[in-house]
Amino acid sequence: MDVRNGYFKVSIREMGSFLQIFPPENGGKPLELKEVQEYLEQRGYSGFNLKELKDAVTLPVTDGKEVYIGEGVESQINEEMILTISGDRMLVFCNFYPASEGGRVLKEEDILEILKSNNITEGIQQEEIQKFLKDRRYCTDFIFAKGCPPTNGKDAKVEYFFNTNHNLRPKKNEDGTVDYRELNTISRVEKGQLLAKLHPAVPGKPGKDVYGAPVNARQEKSLKLEFGNHIKISEDRTEIYSEVTGHASLVERKVFVADVFEVPADVDNTTGNIVYDGNVSIKGNVKSGFSVRAKGNIIIEGVVEAAFLSAGGQIIVKRGINGMGKGRVEANESLISKFIENATVISGGFIETGCILHSQVSAGADIRVGGKKGFVSGGLIRAGNVIEAQTIGSEMGTITKIEVGVDPSVKERHGEVQESVTKISKEIEKMRPILVNFNEKLQKKEKISPERIQQVQSIAKEFREKQKLLVSQKKELKELKEKVQMGTNAKIKVRGNIYPGVSITISDVSMNVKSQRSFTRYVKERGEIVARPL
Repeated sequence: MDVRNGYFKVSIREMGSFLQIFPPENGGKPLELKEVQEYLEQRGYSGFNLKELKDAVTLPVTDGKEVYIGEGVESQINEEMILTISGDRMLVFCNFYPASEGGRVLKEEDILEILKSNNITEGIQQEEIQKFLKDRRYCTDFIFAKGCPPTNGKDAKVEYFFNTNHNLRPKKNEDGTVDYRELNTISRVEKGQLLAKLHPAVPGKPGKDVYGAPVNARQEKSLKLEFGNHIKISEDRTEIYSEVTGHASLVERKVFVADVFEVPADVDNTTGNIVYDGNVSIKGNVKSGFSVRAKGNIIIEGVVEAAFLSAGGQIIVKRGINGMGKGRVEANESLISKFIENATVISGGFIETGCILHSQVSAGADIRVGGKKGFVSGGLIRAGNVIEAQTIGSEMGTITKIEVGVDPSVKERHGEVQESVTKISKEIEKMRPILVNFNEKLQKKEKISPERIQQVQSIAKEFREKQKLLVSQKKELKELKEKVQMGTNAKIKVRGNIYPGVSITISDVSMNVKSQRSFTRYVKERGEIVARPL
């Protein structure tokens, strides 16, 4: 069964012109009044009754229903082809209107000439043209030309042959505690081992639009192998190999291999501060006042006191962190510690620990407080996705803030920019009266000293700079606010008890816990925080 759109035809007679309406067949598209009206107006017909025309077009009709459209303005009407070019200039749509009795119909050469006169040269669809000529269908789009789309190339990629997933969870014992002896999170490599292989970009091929103009393929992304010391590269620069037996790590797409820097005892006066390009292993403690900075991972067998740690990879503290109110520990990736107490701890990935006491702790992903006690009490705990603990708060009502639903770094930046916008706005308002007063004096042609003019010019320059900065920071603040309001999958899970004194924030919504609850998860639903059974 042929599908045909509804169409119309002008019939010119001695008593005037009439419009014949032909309904769609077998599910074809019905006529649109606007299309018919524009066609008639373009041909000078104005004597039709719009209501009659509308009824004829929109109401069910039989074949050939006629509507009077006015006195004849033409002796005959030739078949007409209307071209429409797609926005990307890759398709030419042709729509036809029928000739009146005695009017001339288009031939193949006429259609080709119309395309040529419109500079359509590429991808002429001869089969479609023949299809129309054999079975003329009106008020129907035919595609008579197609551009040749470009062939996009393939981006370069690097294949790594060592463990680059630093979010592997540590092994847990049957009682839920973490087995710090079986972490297995550092990638050991042997001398001569293949570390990475570069698969170069494959260039694309340009195409052409219907006018014959070139259409460029998407620019493929190129990469190169980036690496540090103890690594050699093949002659064709597509493979890298380890020159030593050690540990491999990937930091911001750069491969590092290092013999682990080992500290046989404590980091203290005997060692001084440590700065190392690879991984650092410390057999003892990190004493107060000292720092350890590594581009790779840091593993500490003992305790971290009021010290500073910074790792490009992950940090593992097997006996815990007691920052004494001054310690700060930062890991670009995950952080694992037996406990965290009176410290500031920041992780770009997840944090796994046995308890958190009176600390400022933030993680880009999850914070999971496990083990037999698994409690969080005091301080501010932030995570991008999930915070999970056995107990949150205490029976004494210890003030504890729990926040999830947005990357802590985003939330911190939001606070900084919000404070900056307020400060700059106040500074601008202080300068405004000075400039207004100066302009009034200029208009009154009062005498002003050169020193005062120079001073006000300096204030005006600063005023413009601060206005520009304010616009920029307001834009950033709006973007940050949108990010803060997201976080649909964020949740807080309490496997034991949560106590009054705890405040909960999910994305941009906050609440205070007013009564003790057990086995509860908190989620954001319809703009509110709700408690659900775990």
